[in-house]
Amino acid sequence: MTGTALRWLRANLFSSWLNTLLTLLIVWGLAGVIPALLHWAVTDAVFSAGDSRLCRGASGACWAFIGEKYRLILFGTYPYDQQWRPLLAVLVIIALFVASCDRRLWRRWLLPLWLGAAALVGGLMWGGALGLEFVENRLWGGLPLTLILSVIGLVVAFPLAVLLALGRRSELPMVRALSVAYIELIRGVPLVSLLFMAAVMLPMFLPAGVTIDKLLRAQIAFILFAAAYLAEVVRGGLQAIPRGQYEAADALGLGYWQKMGRVILPQALALAIPPIVNTVISFFKDTSLVIIIGLLDLLGTAKSAIADPNWHGFYRESYLFIALIYWVFCFSLSRYSQWLERDLKRGHQR
Repeated sequence: MTGTALRWLRANLFSSWLNTLLTLLIVWGLAGVIPALLHWAVTDAVFSAGDSRLCRGASGACWAFIGEKYRLILFGTYPYDQQWRPLLAVLVIIALFVASCDRRLWRRWLLPLWLGAAALVGGLMWGGALGLEFVENRLWGGLPLTLILSVIGLVVAFPLAVLLALGRRSELPMVRALSVAYIELIRGVPLVSLLFMAAVMLPMFLPAGVTIDKLLRAQIAFILFAAAYLAEVVRGGLQAIPRGQYEAADALGLGYWQKMGRVILPQALALAIPPIVNTVISFFKDTSLVIIIGLLDLLGTAKSAIADPNWHGFYRESYLFIALIYWVFCFSLSRYSQWLERDLKRGHQR
């Protein structure tokens, strides 16, 4: 065992004078950073909740702030005595994602399961039935809002993205032109501008007396934005499929949609797993931009928590807390994509 470890160290960290130098520099840097970080985060930190004065006199982190404000950060201004509902909604979304990651469950009934879960999440968040108190979505915030915007946005945007990718490669000039125009128009402007248009300009074009909820407008902007970017990812996968696959499908007498659904798209999507996951992760983090139109996602509620005068100044702890949440979700998606790549045997061996 010791010999194996030494061979690994020699091959990966000390294989040349340059690698040796870089290894020693990194170890030297970590030796200076890690002890100071441990002192700040653990040794000198304040963990007991209740009094911010203890934190102000300490030289370490104030984790008491997280103990005091974690419910505000996670659930925003949702009624305090009803916060079990957004918690249950988050657990439903996570459980559905975990179940959907199992390839054995990729059956036709998975779509009705998603629709049922969406109805359950909506019922939990809004209430107004089965004895649940009605809660306006202007009170939604934190992690549930982040997951709702990202999950619904991606689930709705993905089929649209596939159609746009197929449309961009279509032999019909009008279909191809419309697909190209949509993709280039949406990709040519930042997400911030789409959110501003959805929040400010869209109501100006609606008939008198007709209003669309701000959350729904933001959701539509996210769907349009995600669809354009995912369409280009899917198109890249389509272009990577050898021409012989198209010809073989044509030789079998398959129609266009049969050829795409049974032969081309499964291969293209498998090849496009890394960029798809990269887009999904980026989109999940981009939900933090809704703060500019007055919606408080996870980042927005973290900023609200540190606005309390009694706990003002403990922004490091607040941002580290939400950074950990973002990292757990993003890292889990990344690891799953790597496993799925290997499982589908589409990874390139080097």
